[in-house]
Amino acid sequence: MFFLTILLFSYSHMSQQIQKTTANGKEMVSNPKLEPVQGTLNVVMKQNVTLSCLSEPASPPVRYTLFKHNQQVSALNRSDLSPALFTLTISSASDVGEYKCKAEYNNSSGGKYSNSLTFTLLEPISKPVLSSPTSQAKKGQNVTLSCFSENGSLPITYLFFKGTQNISPQKTMQKRKAAVIFLFINSLSDFGTYKCKANNSFPNITKYSNAFNFTLAAEERSHSQPLIISLGLILLLLIIGFALAIPFFLIPLYKAKKFKSSRPSTGLISRVNAEECENEVIYSEIGKFLSPPAVRQVCSGTGGGHLLTLLAEALSEIPQNPYLASSDSHTAKTAAG
Repeated sequence: MFFLTILLFSYSHMSQQIQKTTANGKEMVSNPKLEPVQGTLNVVMKQNVTLSCLSEPASPPVRYTLFKHNQQVSALNRSDLSPALFTLTISSASDVGEYKCKAEYNNSSGGKYSNSLTFTLLEPISKPVLSSPTSQAKKGQNVTLSCFSENGSLPITYLFFKGTQNISPQKTMQKRKAAVIFLFINSLSDFGTYKCKANNSFPNITKYSNAFNFTLAAEERSHSQPLIISLGLILLLLIIGFALAIPFFLIPLYKAKKFKSSRPSTGLISRVNAEECENEVIYSEIGKFLSPPAVRQVCSGTGGGHLLTLLAEALSEIPQNPYLASSDSHTAKTAAG
């Protein structure tokens, strides 16, 4: 039994040695190692990068082939034990990979593939926006500030300031979401100017946000606003009512007063005022025979008896009219005959 175990172990060891040799006695290449020469997989647009591919131990010459998404990009033959170096230019998002390399001997059907590499394309950060759900606050109130940069490769690191003083530890966001801090408004000095800054792995780029200020919310102001609005509405209604009253009431009243004040006090009179004369007397006929002073004298009388006396005196003036004189003489002749 012990002899059989030793035999199986020897057979396994010999099989591994056979797999490492080729028909011409050379050892088969091992899986090569692919790595960036610059030491990082972070790249930016238009950047030149170099990838190193090496299989060891291997007996030169060895042929190295670089693939991107399983498509051949370039091939190099190495006659020594130095790695094959492939230089690339990142000109689009598809140039980030995935990359692999293959090591094989010339004129051989076999070969080994390396590990895969994928670059991370860094995008510069955009200007962050600092905001809050409320712009007004009062003493003793808790408020929040959020800082968010819409563009830029992740992760993004945010830092908050009041004036030039840092007011919070830096916050690194692995997802594209805003960094939020909580503040307590304790005094008037907390109504200062706030800002935040953002940066990422893109080299030498830091962006600052807009300035943000909290304003003091006065309770008296909030209570007086409905009263001011109500007074304004009442004043507006009064103005509208006055404007509507002008054509319907004020203008007709003004015209009536103007007409009353412009009525003539001389000439023909159609009606005697009820307070001055108890009976209505038509003066249009009397005016044919009486002079204007006589008419005014009749109208100025008060009481019925006095009116008759004045009328008798006024009628005594009628014979002065030629027409009435001839008429009276004719009437007398007729009576005498």
